Amino acid sequence: MRSELIFQTPYWFIIFCLLAGGAYAFLLYQPEASWSKKLNYALAALRGIVVAFICFLLLSPLVRRTESIVDKAKIVFAIDNSESVKGVGQPVLKQITQAAQELNSSGYEVSVQTFDRTAENITIDSIRFDQRKTDLSGLLQMVKSNFEGRNLTDVILLSDGIVNQGAAPTFNQFPFKVNTIAVGDTVPVLDIRIKDVVNNRVAYLGNDFPIRADISANGLAGKTTTISLKQGGRIIATQKVQIDRASFFKSFDFTASSNQKGIQHYTIELGSVQGEASDRNNKRDVYIDIIDGRQKILLLALTPHPDVKALRSLIESNDNYELDVNILTASSNPNADVIGSKPYDLVILHQIPNILGLGNPMVRKIIDAKRPVLYILGNQSAVPLLNTLNRSLTINVNQGQFDKVAARYNPLFQQINFNEESLKLLERLPPLSVPFGEYTVSPGTETILFQKVGTLNTSKPLLVLNTATEQKTAVLTGEGIWQWRQEEFALTGKHELVDNLFQKIIQILSVRDDKRKFRIYPVRPEFEEGEEVVFQTEIYNDIYEPVYGQEVKLDITDESGKTKTYNYTHTAENPRFNISGLLEGVYRFQATTLVKGVQEKINGQFVVRKVDLELANTTADFGMLRELAQKTGGTFVQPVTLSQLIEKLKTNRAPDQLDSSEEMVELIHLKWLFFLILVLLGVEWGLRKYHGGY
Repeated sequence: MRSELIFQTPYWFIIFCLLAGGAYAFLLYQPEASWSKKLNYALAALRGIVVAFICFLLLSPLVRRTESIVDKAKIVFAIDNSESVKGVGQPVLKQITQAAQELNSSGYEVSVQTFDRTAENITIDSIRFDQRKTDLSGLLQMVKSNFEGRNLTDVILLSDGIVNQGAAPTFNQFPFKVNTIAVGDTVPVLDIRIKDVVNNRVAYLGNDFPIRADISANGLAGKTTTISLKQGGRIIATQKVQIDRASFFKSFDFTASSNQKGIQHYTIELGSVQGEASDRNNKRDVYIDIIDGRQKILLLALTPHPDVKALRSLIESNDNYELDVNILTASSNPNADVIGSKPYDLVILHQIPNILGLGNPMVRKIIDAKRPVLYILGNQSAVPLLNTLNRSLTINVNQGQFDKVAARYNPLFQQINFNEESLKLLERLPPLSVPFGEYTVSPGTETILFQKVGTLNTSKPLLVLNTATEQKTAVLTGEGIWQWRQEEFALTGKHELVDNLFQKIIQILSVRDDKRKFRIYPVRPEFEEGEEVVFQTEIYNDIYEPVYGQEVKLDITDESGKTKTYNYTHTAENPRFNISGLLEGVYRFQATTLVKGVQEKINGQFVVRKVDLELANTTADFGMLRELAQKTGGTFVQPVTLSQLIEKLKTNRAPDQLDSSEEMVELIHLKWLFFLILVLLGVEWGLRKYHGGY
């Protein structure tokens, strides 16, 4: 390190500092002292030096520090420690150990990196080929990030070239040479395997769902086997696999269904074939979450109407909805009690309430249940009665008078997004028949559509929504939806605008609010075997503010019925709880805690999945490793020629870098100067006091 003093004022100003120090000392020590002249001169010198130095500091001189550091040339051994490299990579580690020692002796700084991001100070002897994924691009990007701005000249990558996660490393740019050591066998082995399984992660209770298995085989032409779909050890379906050529690929489709809710565990299994290298890749587990999550909707209409058919079509086009349609007639409905008691998520009332009031017991029961309601008015609707039932809109009507109005979208309504073309199309749709009168929108109600009479834009609502009250309600004040759908189809060939509008309204009304005070859930529905399962915990008070300090009991049950119990305290610092060591399978959990003396309970499921990507492909890819080395200016070698690469690196050793850093500080900011001045003044004061001075 080198330091240099820089003046911000003319250097000859130092003379004034010295004069100030001398004058101060002369005036202070001029009178005859009670001690010797020699001591008097010494004390005067101390005081003069201190005062002169303080004056010098007031000139604000700067100190420029320059530090130079030698950054040695660095080499990183990047080891592909995945399972596919284990048999061929383990013997090469001895050569790499010797190579690292030689490079260290020649002046290189050598380090080791593997797929394990959390490991520090990795040694070659500690490497275990146990990773179940190969992301070579991620490995090299990690090296690049760790050595950003440093003198990294070469990376030596030991790999078989098989990549089963992330992008191929040849697509990326690296600021260093990548020298590749290729291991493995490039000749495909005799094998049949399940290459991939395609399935829905979620299916509905009682519905059929597809499972597709992609099978590939190499070198087993003429052989036959079977592929089976199993659940709980029970074979659901079996198909014959006829390998008709050396390079074989074929997809097999299965159809399954389940009458059990929750995550169901299925297995795709191939029968072994004589001569194949391994049957470890002949099995694949599939997990499908069977839910009874469809929203249940009741469409209750006063009389048959084209709007009812239109609503039925747009609702049933969405698989997330289960629709019941009921038309009120003069005759009694034998299912009235069942329909009235069914837990619907949304009720659509078309022209109800009507002029006959709420005499129908089914209608009365449905309305009293306080479920979300979408009212659609018509010519037979009893508007005064509607005013008493909903808290979103009041209409003072002139009895028997109706108006024809088009729709205009309210741009302030943000829960539905339409593009400009859709908004123009909306205003071109046929007019609806609405009651004529004064409209009053209640506080908390949002207007979605305004009425447009001819070319006149009005502030009267056509469609309103209220989600602020206990019972969510929406009111469409006119009838004629069927004409909207017909006109849109005539103009565009589809029902996208109208269907999307009403499906969004239905979704907003029917969504269930989660008002639980105790919530606990895995942060993901699936985890990989070997990683921690993480649970998020949330506990709220009566006004839904988060509270902490509760003891939580968590029971985890595996597929065999074995249960493990965990206890922890919910805290603000760490609202998550981690569990490790869970093997592959479907797990059920139950969590309990006390909230204000009341026991709250939560149940759920999650999956721990075994990842066997390394078994999907075991044929080494030397071509990719050659391309990577060539693209980065490195060298492609195999273990037998590794010594030649090491000699080349030693002979053509990259130069070390000299990194310099410069710092400029004011001299007065150096703390040690303060203590020096304090010591000098202290010595002077001590000597004066010791010899009887003041």
